[in-house]
Amino acid sequence: MQDLLTPLITGDRRALSRAITLVESTRADHRQMAQDLIAGLPDRQALRIGLSGTPGVGKSTFIEAFGTKLTEQGLNVAVLAVDPSSTRSGGSILGDKTRMETLARNPRAFIRPSPSNTHLGGVARRTREAIRLCEAAGYDIVIIETVGVGQSETLVADMSDLFILLLAPAGGDELQGVKRGIMEMADLILVNKADGDLLSPATRTVADYAGALRLLRKRPQDPEGFPKALPVSATTGAGLDAAWSQMLHLAGWRRDHGHLDRNRAEQARQWFWSELRGGLLAKLDRPNVKARVDTLGQKVAQGDLPPARAAQDILDWLDDHRE
Repeated sequence: MQDLLTPLITGDRRALSRAITLVESTRADHRQMAQDLIAGLPDRQALRIGLSGTPGVGKSTFIEAFGTKLTEQGLNVAVLAVDPSSTRSGGSILGDKTRMETLARNPRAFIRPSPSNTHLGGVARRTREAIRLCEAAGYDIVIIETVGVGQSETLVADMSDLFILLLAPAGGDELQGVKRGIMEMADLILVNKADGDLLSPATRTVADYAGALRLLRKRPQDPEGFPKALPVSATTGAGLDAAWSQMLHLAGWRRDHGHLDRNRAEQARQWFWSELRGGLLAKLDRPNVKARVDTLGQKVAQGDLPPARAAQDILDWLDDHRE
């Protein structure tokens, strides 16, 4: 572990890649090694920014432009881009690095695409551990790009300091297409593509979302005026400085008022529960348990047994066969 930990904490990107590969492994020996590695990490903190948005809104283009601007200010930026996995083959395209070609070559940036493995929430199972590794490697900003927009993607808020919702300019019913759950979680709504012929529609869309945000209940972790909507253009760079300024203001206010520390403590608690749920589900993959699950599942499919009773049967059986 020391052979991996030492170069990792000095900012070696190859060591960081190897460490993330280790924590993403499902092998039992690798899991133990990963836990030892995480336990030995220094206590460093980065600003964690979660980013979600509708497909085609330009998340990768925005991250490349935004990340490049941050590196020009001397900041080190890590991007954890989660790609959706196929429910049939389990495979992922992992094309984010290709779409962020300029940022990928930047020595101050690190981009790591990971498969979601159908994990609910648009985040990989080990994203929290990958964030800790990036912080230990000395990155100042960690951007977590999620699969898409919807109720389930709000889980990224459980592992970020700021949650950004990126949307495209549109008219009419665009507001109806975004669920209230994710609106209530967003700290900033950025309307992308605010340039050229789309500048006017983008301005109207910002006004629409600003009005909608005013109708939501005020949250204790927000200063006056937040959450808010702003126009940006990943192509021209317009609005990126203003968006970054608002992120810094919000993060600074939360840090000064203790919200950031409380949020991190709650995130640690959520991490614990996530690991506990994952461990309990893993027990169902044991050969003897899986055989019983498959047998009862077949009876449920044939209509011979109600689903609730079959599930209770498994739970009772696990209680009777505790190791």
